Amino acid sequence: MAYFDAASAAPLHPVARQALLASLDEGWADPARLYREGRRARVLLDAAREAAAEAVGCRPDELIFTSSGTRAVHTGIAGALAGRRRVGRHLIVSAVEHSSVLHSAELLEAAGGTVTQAPVDRSGRVEPSAYGDALRADTALACLQSANHEVGTEQPVAEVAEACRAAGVPLLVDAAQSLGWGPVEGDWSLLAASAHKWGGPSGVGLLVVRKGVRFAPQGPVDERESGRAPGFENIPAIVAAAASLRAVRAEAAEEAPRLRELTERIRVQVPRMVPDVEVVGDPVRRLPGVVTFSCLYVDGEALLHELDREGFSVSSGSSCTSSTLTPSHVLRAMGVLSEGNVRVSLPAGAAEEDVERFLTVLPGAVAAVRDKLGAPVATDVAREEDVLVVDSLGKRCPIPVIELAKVIGDVPVGGLVRVLADDEAARLDIPAWCEMRNQEYVGEEPADKGTAYLVRRVS
Repeated sequence: MAYFDAASAAPLHPVARQALLASLDEGWADPARLYREGRRARVLLDAAREAAAEAVGCRPDELIFTSSGTRAVHTGIAGALAGRRRVGRHLIVSAVEHSSVLHSAELLEAAGGTVTQAPVDRSGRVEPSAYGDALRADTALACLQSANHEVGTEQPVAEVAEACRAAGVPLLVDAAQSLGWGPVEGDWSLLAASAHKWGGPSGVGLLVVRKGVRFAPQGPVDERESGRAPGFENIPAIVAAAASLRAVRAEAAEEAPRLRELTERIRVQVPRMVPDVEVVGDPVRRLPGVVTFSCLYVDGEALLHELDREGFSVSSGSSCTSSTLTPSHVLRAMGVLSEGNVRVSLPAGAAEEDVERFLTVLPGAVAAVRDKLGAPVATDVAREEDVLVVDSLGKRCPIPVIELAKVIGDVPVGGLVRVLADDEAARLDIPAWCEMRNQEYVGEEPADKGTAYLVRRVS
């Protein structure tokens, strides 16, 4: 089985396994106690903190360990907002942040605060000027990921941090996807990350709060981790997390170029081998091992099952799964196709022959899914004056797009097709289809049921 979902969770690094097992015998005691066992545990905890701080590029007393990367994000945002509550209750985030950031933003809005979402371009990258324009006198905090978890696009953290610093606003960086590859550049104020993203054990996150940043921990006071992360430290897991971070950093200079070459091979070959595919994300400024593409007329869940049967573990940001009826917020913000979405994220050490086999298997897997979904015939077609109407109510994407593709040739150049759909994904996928197929997306309008999407035939 070829595991190609490292952006979700990287396999446990051998160094992490060794450190975890070795520290089980030494790091079980309370590091706050002064007897021998406690002192041993404290030595391990302090050494892990120093190693992690060196990798991040901060002081050891600026870094705390949390129970997860999500907890680090929640703690960092809540503490920074509370520390600057006299300034205001305005938060800036990008439209493609991880859900942990967006959930914190929702909580702020529910409590009466305000949130500005900075838009991204079609590659998923935010413009630094979008943050500069969003800054206000009452802005308490800004958040920006270092790299996107779904499409791999790297963000201009240094430029955004400079704009925020000039305005006196702290910037929190979610570095979960990138920290294993190198330190985050720029004059940021807070940083959060998660060990299982770089090959450490799950259940360990880290939060950095720079000296001078106003920060007020929320919740019951606890003496652990400078009062910012309550609960007994999982010292063996923390030691393994720090050891693996140091190890992957030592390997990054050699491994990153190799993975970039493999993912570039996928980026180039997939559109050549599979028709009607859109490769998404920035082609250059991206994580070494991540490549994402979307396939027209394909159900994302069905494609993932086909690839799983062929021995490949990949993930999807597609809206067309059983777990959700709405498109990925990342793909929606980018304005790209959401149906048939596949994210390949290669772990360190991924074999070249596995990538070649994936490229061999993929065309057949896509064709098999398309063949199954091509069975429905677009019989619900009518004409309203000079407009061809396709009734796709009650049908999930990609069926509305498939039926649109089947009838677009039945109208003259300049003619309109009106697609009726009640699947939220159609709002993203029909415009994306128009751009891919060089047709004109006119817009949407309310219908008796669902929404009507108007497409003009251009060619």
